[in-house]
Amino acid sequence: MSLNEFFGGVGALMLVFSSSVVAGYSVNINSASGAELADALDGVGQLRGQAIVEFRETYGDFQSAEALTQVKGIGVKTVERNRNYIIVVPVAAEAGK
Repeated sequence: MSLNEFFGGVGALMLVFSSSVVAGYSVNINSASGAELADALDGVGQLRGQAIVEFRETYGDFQSAEALTQVKGIGVKTVERNRNYIIVVPVAAEAGK
C-alpha cells in the first residue's frame, strides 16, 4: 500500500466523520435558542447564536435569511453556507399552527 492510498483512505474516513459532526439541520431563526442556532448552523457558535437571539429580541423577527447579516459576526458567507438550513417563519405564524 502506498502512502497516497493510505492517506486517501484516511482522508475519506475523515470526510465522512467530519460531515456527521458539522452543523446542518433546518432551524427557524425566529424561534430557535442560541444553542439550537449554534448546533444547526455552520460557523455559528454559542456566542453568535446568542447574538442572533438578542438581535431578534431587540429588533423583532427576521424577515429573510439575509437579515442575519445585520447581526455582528454574521456575514454573507455564513448565510450562504447555511441557506439550505435557515427557515424564516414569524413566531406569530408558527404559534397559529
